[in-house]
Amino acid sequence: MLNNQSIKEIQKSIYSRQISIKEVVEYYLDRIEKLNPNLNAIVLQKDRKLIIKEAIEKDKAREVDKPLNGLPIAVKDLTDVVGFKTTYGYPGSKDNEPKKNSLFVNRLINKGAIIIGKTNTAELGVGGHTINRLFGPTSNVYDLSKSAAGSSGGASSAVAAGLLPFADGTDQMGSCRGPAAYANIYGFRPTPGLISADRSGQNLDLPILTTPGCFARNPNDMSILLDEIVGSDSLDKISFDLNGSFKNQIISDKEFSAFKIGWLSNMNGEYNIEKEILDICEIKLRKLEKINIKVEELKPKINNDYLWKSWTTLRAKSIYEDTLAMNISDINSMTYQAIWEFNKGKEIKSKDLVLALDQRQQCINQINLIFKNFDFLALPSAQVFPFDKNLQFPKEINNIKLDTYHRWLEIFILSSLLELPTITIPVGFNKDGMPMGMQIIGRNKDDLKLFSFAIKYEEAFNYSKNKPRIN
Repeated sequence: MLNNQSIKEIQKSIYSRQISIKEVVEYYLDRIEKLNPNLNAIVLQKDRKLIIKEAIEKDKAREVDKPLNGLPIAVKDLTDVVGFKTTYGYPGSKDNEPKKNSLFVNRLINKGAIIIGKTNTAELGVGGHTINRLFGPTSNVYDLSKSAAGSSGGASSAVAAGLLPFADGTDQMGSCRGPAAYANIYGFRPTPGLISADRSGQNLDLPILTTPGCFARNPNDMSILLDEIVGSDSLDKISFDLNGSFKNQIISDKEFSAFKIGWLSNMNGEYNIEKEILDICEIKLRKLEKINIKVEELKPKINNDYLWKSWTTLRAKSIYEDTLAMNISDINSMTYQAIWEFNKGKEIKSKDLVLALDQRQQCINQINLIFKNFDFLALPSAQVFPFDKNLQFPKEINNIKLDTYHRWLEIFILSSLLELPTITIPVGFNKDGMPMGMQIIGRNKDDLKLFSFAIKYEEAFNYSKNKPRIN
């Protein structure tokens, strides 16, 4: 019964006592028990008896003022939750016990959610594919031999398979957007600061590259989570509030058809993307045109070389500083990807940062000019279809060898570097039945407008009705 209910419907059933929180939690735990052994999406889980005990206590308490009351969630294993280890999927951190919760975790708890475990991640959050030496790879819900992308692949597979009603993620280089595309669900990277994070000790003179984000089967389900975890916090100096809620971003057909999308395609041939991905995205854009959305293919005047050089400098510097803060004693014990970033970051000088920031500003100026004529921009949400889950990363696209371990993630840096809110929307499947998504990109802090598009898009195309056979 719950399999076909929206989160809003489940909430109403709980509040009206048509169903107990215990029954809701048992439904999700049963699915986890059945499906997670093959998916490896949830890697640390509280004892079932303790979870059910908490659900029974919530039934007795009847906390009707708490919007997430009784809804289970597992938190990405890069995020601190007291009572659970934060391992980062890294053997050297397998016993790491956090002393306090991450900020949005406190909000989840205060709003009534039941935290049942942790979701799998790329080792140390680096690499774009959810695989690590502690727990192994997470499987794609449409083909268990394929990648779920990353680094939030555990969360996306859990949501797509119905193990969780929704899930959090973190996104630096597409970590919420790529996994959503590989799972036929929605993945959201908000404007940095919309979901608060404790930034004490973080270098705020540099751009914020990483932000918490989230996943859901559809935008309406996602809005229920988002409305409870967004907003400013005194511990986050860049955090901010929005004038409105996500669940109320309902627009008319007329307002929807007034939107104008700029299709960036492969960025003037600069991005190496499998052709069928571009074809699937363009078919969907033509369908949007048929319902009166204005779509224009652009030849963007954005210096892609500046984007890449600025990004790789700032990312390496950020990961280098994060690695130092973790006090990892043996750098060579990390993955190839993390060592690559550390070594690059170690060599970055002040003049390199000045150049990277200038390149970034020029790209911001260029994107702002484009946004004068468009509501949103669009790019594919991946450059390759799901690949063998046992690989660390793809080494070539279209028979062209890649020059770095992360060149296959280049398509994500526009949003990340320029701090643009972006949501992955599902757009279809290839000839092998593997899903793909498309990034819809909004102006900085235009998160609510972006979400209004996503809600109307799902209403028009009903992608959440197309579920993997694993169900």
